[in-house]
Amino acid sequence: MKLSILDQSPIRMGQEPQQALVESVELAKLADKLGYTRYWMSEHHDLKGLASSAPEVMLSYIGAQTKKIRLGPGAVLLPYYKPYKVAEVYNTLAALLPDRVDIGLGRAPGGGTDVMTTLSDNFLQQAFKMPALVEELLHFLNYKKSAVTGLKAAPLPVVSPVPWILGTSKKSALLAAKYGLPYAFGQFMSNKDPEEILHEYRTSFQSHRGQQHPEALLTVSVICAETDEKAKELAHSALAWSIQSERGDGKVGLLPVDEAKQYIDELPDDQVKADIEKKMLIGSPTTIKHKLKSMQDAYQVDEFMLVSFIPSFEERLQSYELLAHEIFTEEASS
Repeated sequence: MKLSILDQSPIRMGQEPQQALVESVELAKLADKLGYTRYWMSEHHDLKGLASSAPEVMLSYIGAQTKKIRLGPGAVLLPYYKPYKVAEVYNTLAALLPDRVDIGLGRAPGGGTDVMTTLSDNFLQQAFKMPALVEELLHFLNYKKSAVTGLKAAPLPVVSPVPWILGTSKKSALLAAKYGLPYAFGQFMSNKDPEEILHEYRTSFQSHRGQQHPEALLTVSVICAETDEKAKELAHSALAWSIQSERGDGKVGLLPVDEAKQYIDELPDDQVKADIEKKMLIGSPTTIKHKLKSMQDAYQVDEFMLVSFIPSFEERLQSYELLAHEIFTEEASS
């Protein structure tokens, strides 16, 4: 089983965004040391509690301080950008970090209506053109000339970056399948059962480029601690932040556990909490391992990308470390 990380650079209550970004660097260095496969950074804009708005900047900085872990955006919000420029940016990164660069591609706005209108004059129209944007990007990543301008997306890296499609729907799965791309399903942000969507992806997959077989990963929200009870305590902060984000109640950053528990206890409806909690994996390393193996069997995926929102940075690092030791140590001994 492969483990990877999606980092959204969560900001703790009272913390400066700069410190959240510094912590992202430390997390990536630990993941590299522990043997995680990938480290992706999200792209969000003006979203309270998250510091990651320019993953391309952070990834170059992180790449210089890590050795082998694959790096990529999770995701480039392609409707905002020209594919030619995206290819230039990630070809440059791939030239500096040979055979270590992915490009996660998504069509979401990554923020509210004000963000859409500020970053783009025609985001919705471009979102409808997502298949054409992906096709154009693949053209430049293959270092082919533009039929109109004759341009290539220099520099040409020794190994091209690997594009992935990110999504939570059949539409995104079929887009990945059509162009023979690997697919990342965002289970942590979806109420849909991924089984049918991943089956659709695998059965519709068409071989292209160097990708001969379908490859999929599942992104899941994980809170891991030494015991199930400790993990349940820590999970209150992630639950509170998710509820606050959905309700737009003006809070900024991850609350400490005791404040998060109070916030949740004062909610008039437990159903919101229950719905969010269903999408999370909470428990000890052994508990999480069993849950992941069950999901692996059910959905036929070999890789899980983990998102972990824990208010203490030390306990957040420990969450990833405990799970890596539990899974990687067992596999090394078997």
